[in-house]
Amino acid sequence: MVSKELDGAKDDLETAKKSLRAGDYKWATVQAYYSIFHAAKALLYNKNFRERSHRGLLSALKLLYPSKIIGSIMEDFSEAMRLREQADYGLVYSEDSARVSVEDAESFLEETTKILGRLSATEKKRSTRRPHASKPLAELRGAFKDREKLVREGIRELDREHRKEPRS
Repeated sequence: MVSKELDGAKDDLETAKKSLRAGDYKWATVQAYYSIFHAAKALLYNKNFRERSHRGLLSALKLLYPSKIIGSIMEDFSEAMRLREQADYGLVYSEDSARVSVEDAESFLEETTKILGRLSATEKKRSTRRPHASKPLAELRGAFKDREKLVREGIRELDREHRKEPRS
């Protein structure tokens, strides 16, 4: 699944570049976003999770990967999502926004490939070592308790966006 998503991301990026060169800025923006979306799904699948929505994918990656690993590309994902929604639903797009989307997609895919390569190398090293002892569930619960508040806030934010409630 990971490699299939990466292949999809590469294909969408190439199509976005062709659309940009052809002056089709709306579709360049949309296709660049989908390149990022598929690369992001590869990161999620690498952690054995599946997405249920585009915003859910964004939130899940923020939780599953430390910001020092994916911090800068998450801004690219968020911006590409915003630009794609404007182009798709509001018919608001430009050559500049399309170019930014394509550049962001290029850097997102490049970073994703690096991250997955590093993780793959780490996994290979681990497989040559003696396996670690399993931790009791109570320890795991404690490790994720700090993130519980963040998850709940993210869910509330998604609900507000879905219902278009004003922020408090």
